Amino acid sequence: MATSLSATGFKSGLGTPFFGNWGSSAFSGEDYASLANSVPTHVRVGKPVRAKPMMKNVNEGKGLFAPLVILTRQIIGKKRFNQLRGKAIALHSQIITEFCKSIGADAKQRQGLIRLAKKNGERLGFLA
Repeated sequence: MATSLSATGFKSGLGTPFFGNWGSSAFSGEDYASLANSVPTHVRVGKPVRAKPMMKNVNEGKGLFAPLVILTRQIIGKKRFNQLRGKAIALHSQIITEFCKSIGADAKQRQGLIRLAKKNGERLGFLA
């Protein structure tokens, strides 16, 4: 009776038993040569097709203020809403910059605070 070991080391049941030796081949000399000649030596592979990245908020429609933001965008129109939002973001960045100047923070810390404000705005729904 033959037992086998699977990749996890358990006996029987989990893996396929292997009977035979690695040196033997199922093909005779002629069969192997004809098979080897029929296989192409070079395979041409095309470029993979990539989807174009979309600039979209992953939290769109989520957050405490998202319904208010969406309603406002529908009322005043998308173009005017984006202008207003851009002005609000610029004003908020100026406030952060002034705060960093007053406490003596460097540009790297200021940029970190601006990124944090953006993440918080996304979570709260301001960027919906």
